[in-house]
Amino acid sequence: DEEEDYMSDLFIKQDVRPGLPMVRRVKEAIQKEEKQKEANEKNRQKSIKEEEKERRDLVLKSALGNENKGFALLQKMGYKSGQALGKSGEGIVEPIPLNIKTGRSGLGHDELKKRKAEEKLENYRQKLHMKKQANEQAADQFRIRFKTKQEERKMEGDLRRSQRACQQLDMQKDIDVPKETWFWIEPEEEDKKDEEDKEDECTSSDLNVAEKLHILTAYLREEHFYCIWCGTTYEDAEDLSSNCPGDSAADHD
Repeated sequence: DEEEDYMSDLFIKQDVRPGLPMVRRVKEAIQKEEKQKEANEKNRQKSIKEEEKERRDLVLKSALGNENKGFALLQKMGYKSGQALGKSGEGIVEPIPLNIKTGRSGLGHDELKKRKAEEKLENYRQKLHMKKQANEQAADQFRIRFKTKQEERKMEGDLRRSQRACQQLDMQKDIDVPKETWFWIEPEEEDKKDEEDKEDECTSSDLNVAEKLHILTAYLREEHFYCIWCGTTYEDAEDLSSNCPGDSAADHD
C-alpha cells in the first residue's frame, strides 16, 4: 500500500506513451461487449420453430425401434433393419427424406419461380441466337452488295472500253455517226473522272449497262469482226467464229 517511488525501476519500466491508456480502455470495452454477447446468446430462449427443428432433426437421425408400430409390422413380415424394401430387395433402403416447408409462400410457388427463371433464360438465349442470325445476315448482304457493286463497276469499265474501240473502228471505216448515240463515248465524258457521273451517263437510256454491253459486243463482232475480250480484229466472220471462244467475258474465262 505504500506509495511507489518514482525513481524505482518498476516505475521507470512502465509504458507511458501518449494515448496508450485510451487504447487499453477501448480494448477492454470491446472484450467486455463480446463477453456480454456470448452470455446473451447462451441465456437467450430458443424460438418455437428452432426447438421444433432440433427435435425433428434428433428424431430423424435416430433409427426406428420396436416401439414404432409401422416398424413392428415390417418386422413381422420378415423385414430386417438395413434391408431394402420389396420381395426381391429392389426397393429403397433409406426412408424418403422429409422436406419441411418453412417459407410463407403458397404451394407451387417455388416451381413457378423456377419455371419463370427457365423461361427467362430461354428467352435470353433466343434473343442471342436471333441477334447472331441478324448479324450474319447483315454480313452476307454486305458481301453481296459489295460484290454486286464491284461487278457493276467492272461492267461499266468494259462498256467504256467497248465504246472507245467502236468509235475507233467506225472512224477507220469513215463512219461519222454512230449507229446508236451511246455506241461512242461523248467528248465531254472523256474528261470526267467521277464514277457516279459516268454511271449516270451510261444508264441514261432505257437499257442498263449489261444490255448495252451485250448489244455493243455483238455489233463489234458483226460489223468489225472485233472481239473486245480478245482485243483482236479477225479477218472475217468465219475466222472470228473459229478462233474466238465467245461473245462474253465468261466464255473467254
